[in-house]
Amino acid sequence: MFENLSDRLSQSLKNISGRGRLTEDNIKDTLREVRMALLEADVALPVVRDFIKNVKERAVGHDVSKSLSPGQEFVKIVQKELESAMGEVNEVLNLKATPPAVVLMAGLQGAGKTTSVAKLSKFLKEREKKKVLVVSADVYRPAAIKQLETLAGEVEVDFFPSDIKQKPIDIANAAISHAKKQFHDVVIVDTAGRLHVDDDMMGEIKELHKAINPVETLFTVDAMTGQDAANTAKAFNDALPLTGVILTKTDGDARGGAALSIRHITGKPIKFMGVGEKIDALEPFHPDRIASRILGMGDVLSLIEEVEQKVDRKKAEKLAKKVKSGKGFDLEDFRDQLVQMKSMGGMMGLMDKLPGMGNMPDQVKGQMDDKMTNRMEAIINSMTPGERERPDMIKGSRKRRIANGSGTQIQDVNKLLKQFTQMQKMMKKMSGKGGMQKMMRGMKGMMPPGMGGGGGGMFGR
Repeated sequence: MFENLSDRLSQSLKNISGRGRLTEDNIKDTLREVRMALLEADVALPVVRDFIKNVKERAVGHDVSKSLSPGQEFVKIVQKELESAMGEVNEVLNLKATPPAVVLMAGLQGAGKTTSVAKLSKFLKEREKKKVLVVSADVYRPAAIKQLETLAGEVEVDFFPSDIKQKPIDIANAAISHAKKQFHDVVIVDTAGRLHVDDDMMGEIKELHKAINPVETLFTVDAMTGQDAANTAKAFNDALPLTGVILTKTDGDARGGAALSIRHITGKPIKFMGVGEKIDALEPFHPDRIASRILGMGDVLSLIEEVEQKVDRKKAEKLAKKVKSGKGFDLEDFRDQLVQMKSMGGMMGLMDKLPGMGNMPDQVKGQMDDKMTNRMEAIINSMTPGERERPDMIKGSRKRRIANGSGTQIQDVNKLLKQFTQMQKMMKKMSGKGGMQKMMRGMKGMMPPGMGGGGGGMFGR
């Protein structure tokens, strides 16, 4: 996400110069480039105007801190304005009402609303420890009711059955009544989507809102529609008292216009963003972390949270004990690491959150896609348990068999074995004295050219 904007802004901000103070003259060209970068990212024009005006006001005549260069000071100002445009802090759901707290989901057809209901219910169940009931009041699409039932089963939350012959208000009231009896904490009501904003749709959802009086009314919108997303959100906000927005499909949006426009145009916060198709791919929206990502500074806090939630601790402890006892690191362990990495958004998902990744050469980024991870996993799956345990036995005819079984080339098998050997050496170093420093140095060797080199690289001294 934000790839194009991040590249353009990083380039623009590299060019700024000045001594001791930021002046109108030495930021003029950079501001012009920042303006173009935002417009190309499909950020709404009023947002761009205000953004540039605020940056200019804060920067001109601004005394530069002794510890920062004028360029760094300017980047700091831009970062603060990005945060401000997106809402400064993450705004959590307000679920303090007398149970059940009712959450109403609104949005256009195809924006990922029903999937977002399932993702949100999983989030509330696992992270907030809430007992959740989901219900579909979409009486126009029988498939929508079935879809929600299937997704509810997948995330293991309760589903309240509904029928296209019923009225949306009756469905929602029956679900809320059921939730009271069954002591549910939260009821999420999915509503009908349309292909465009129309009066009938707005009238129906207004009536539903009035009847059930939800504590949260969330608008689901597709990030890939850019500033149109903000305009659609505004149309809904004029009709309904929205409390927040869920921005979906952000993993497919390299521009970022929607994220930067919505708050300004609607006055409502983005509370969550969908970061992939998987059912757990929903993250709370933190403007400060997103601003940091846009400027290529990474998002280490989100990465740490993700590791805590998704890494299998028992497996990690077992591996640590195994390595420490000198039993070694085999290809079965290597495959486990690949699977864990995939659960955290894959290679590019992780790289996006690491500082300095925006400076990676394009050819290196090309090598870091998730096809590579899938290929490596397929190669290991094509090996026998004995080969995974003792990789040194994999020679000529075995390599041919493994390549054929995984649909890859012999050179791919050789490449994997080489990477595995480097990882194995790194694990040995890690188990000894000063393990972490040795591991960081070892990781340089595992990275494609350009990623680990020099003092300024990711694993620089």
